Amino acid sequence: MPYDRYKKGLARLKQIHGPYGAAVLDKLDDIAPDLKKWIIEFGFGEVYSRPGLNLKSRQIATIAALVSQHHFGDELKSHIRAALKAGCSRQEIIELVMQLALYAGFPAAISALGAVRQTFAELDSGAATPQ
Repeated sequence: MPYDRYKKGLARLKQIHGPYGAAVLDKLDDIAPDLKKWIIEFGFGEVYSRPGLNLKSRQIATIAALVSQHHFGDELKSHIRAALKAGCSRQEIIELVMQLALYAGFPAAISALGAVRQTFAELDSGAATPQ
């Protein structure tokens, strides 16, 4: 039942990202609403809802993938916030990115640390509102 999968995915998205994940995906409404639906149904309704890995481990894997693919924008920042919410410390996120310098490259790590710095600053200032 696709509707049940959508509801399950939306609930998981909200659990992981709060309002930030929906805000990132809402940017697809005017150009590719089906992509948003796929991400919610499959990504969050199926993949993020599987047993076997806790949310902290899933967020570490997601951040590693995003950094390795040089995605340093809203999606990375959203997953940094989600990792903190899932139990990662700020130091663990910094160490994760430093570890990725060996495998994703030093330029990727430097750029990712810029996103980490921005995210932490937004959280500290209270300016971390959905975009």
